[in-house]
Amino acid sequence: MEILSQKDLDKLNSKKGLLSLLRNETINVQKSIRYLDYEKKLKKLQVELVKMQSCIIDNNEKVIVIFEGRDAAGKGGAIRRITERINPRFFQIVALPKPTEEEQSQWYFQRYVSQFPKAGEIVFFDRSWYNRAVVEPVNGFCTEEDYNIFINQVNDFERMITESGIKLVKIYMSISKKEQAKRFEDIKNNPLKQWKISKVDEKAQELWDSYTEYKNKMFENTKNNGIPFKVIKANRKTEARVEAIEYLLDTIPYDKEREV
Repeated sequence: MEILSQKDLDKLNSKKGLLSLLRNETINVQKSIRYLDYEKKLKKLQVELVKMQSCIIDNNEKVIVIFEGRDAAGKGGAIRRITERINPRFFQIVALPKPTEEEQSQWYFQRYVSQFPKAGEIVFFDRSWYNRAVVEPVNGFCTEEDYNIFINQVNDFERMITESGIKLVKIYMSISKKEQAKRFEDIKNNPLKQWKISKVDEKAQELWDSYTEYKNKMFENTKNNGIPFKVIKANRKTEARVEAIEYLLDTIPYDKEREV
């Protein structure tokens, strides 16, 4: 029998606490307490995100935050928690589809540049130009020459971005093969999420080792005067979301004493 502290009992003896206990098929007290702690911490961090965004707006700053990671790593969920309380007029979430025929004839980075932030804005990329570093070569969507050109250009491209005054934050959500398989199964069994599974996703487990190889090459390339990724262990979604927000707040300077 679990012995709970009075503090934990008080958490559970609330509307949120009872809802937390009932959100799963089987009652898990410790899991519910962890979730309540997460909700409380998330709310505090979201207040800080509001402060951060207000400073970005007031100072006419431009910020790009890119989220990379394997399929089902939780990129979209992290972005939603970051953006759900900030001013929607001053941010964009960009998740570009497969390039059109016209876009395929352009400089590779061109369609991403067209999505860049204006003054006072944050742009969140749910996958970015790093598709060409991992997803495209693994799945045969680009040639070896295309890949090599990208690797040769990307650090200079990001240097130009940051030298022009844009703040660039790079986050990589990392999950295990077992966790990815579990999440795929959950998505397939949820009629509200089945749209998330693509043909590329269906091959992700089979191509796991190839993804690992190109992911490591991508990280290695940042050592050549590039901007490194913040790698976040994301097997636990709630912990990963908190860490992503904390990293963003640590990376983008803002007035922490500002009133909201």
